[in-house]
Amino acid sequence: MTQSAFSRDFASARTRFREAAAAAGASLDTHSYPMPGPSGEDLSTDVAWIGPRDAENVFVTVSGTHGVEGFCGSAAQIDWLHRGEASRLQPATAAMLVHAINPYGFAWLRRVTHENVDLNRNWIDFSGALPHRRDYDEIASALCPSEWTDESQAQTMATLRGYIAKHGIAAFVEAVSGGQYHHAQGLFYGGIAPTAARRTLEAVFSARLSGARRVGIIDYHTGLGPCGYGELMVNAPRGSDMYERARAWYGTTVTPVGGPDSSSATIGGDWLSAAAALLPDALVSSIAIEFGTVPVLQVLDALRADNWLHAHGNPEASWPNPIKQQILSAFYVDSDLWRGMVLGQSLAVCRQTIAGLQSHG
Repeated sequence: MTQSAFSRDFASARTRFREAAAAAGASLDTHSYPMPGPSGEDLSTDVAWIGPRDAENVFVTVSGTHGVEGFCGSAAQIDWLHRGEASRLQPATAAMLVHAINPYGFAWLRRVTHENVDLNRNWIDFSGALPHRRDYDEIASALCPSEWTDESQAQTMATLRGYIAKHGIAAFVEAVSGGQYHHAQGLFYGGIAPTAARRTLEAVFSARLSGARRVGIIDYHTGLGPCGYGELMVNAPRGSDMYERARAWYGTTVTPVGGPDSSSATIGGDWLSAAAALLPDALVSSIAIEFGTVPVLQVLDALRADNWLHAHGNPEASWPNPIKQQILSAFYVDSDLWRGMVLGQSLAVCRQTIAGLQSHG
């Protein structure tokens, strides 16, 4: 297995994606991001389109919702283009590949946007009262301490382990990652308004998908579950039309987000759940594929360190510094086995999605 589809940083991933898209005959649009990368470079989201503009069926893939997780999604998109998979598209079907919807997080090796917002907690109606998670309040200071020394790490992790011992790991993961809106410098923060990245995706969907009748979406993620295993998650309950359609397309391994078989907690404000409302005239089928990396507390510790670095430290010092190496290792496993598992499972899911769209199932 080679690393040809995988990139060492955001800039090289963007270049490879654009080159692969052009070679596949795609048209390309660029959406600039309002903040620069760590070297002052311009950041952007690139959108490749293959097929008729008025296609009834549109196959959609999105990478980089959680920034640093974009190494996986970008490679999956590039591999799909390199393999000539667009040849599987029937005349009434098009493909839209959204590369690095959160380019700031991708470039800075962060899971969040420049607003410190988790893009998958940002899709709520901000005109009303914001959800308030009291369980997050209870552990907020331990999750995100103002100092990051050996002593503070040990003390705060002991507090968190105490919470786990009292409430269980499932309740802990729910409290930490379910999404919170009252700790602006905290983890899994949903924000107080739509982010720049959300507005970009809304604009892309409005401009490109408003005429589609059927849309199949894959959103790429890493960090949860057994190393290399791609869990297919649908944010819909068992028995719902969305869930049953996902089972028909992908098989019985599809898991409802937050269910007993899922590695993810129940979340609110994710963009896949909002996609159907953005496209009221289309039948929308959407899944997230989550590739496991390292144990969950190791992932959490990397997120805590990165949070401290940007809230209280100097992320530009000695770039890339050890904390950046730590968070990269939490969301990208540097092995041919892991890379091969990502690309193989992604290819299968892409083919299943296209087949499902084109069968009108």
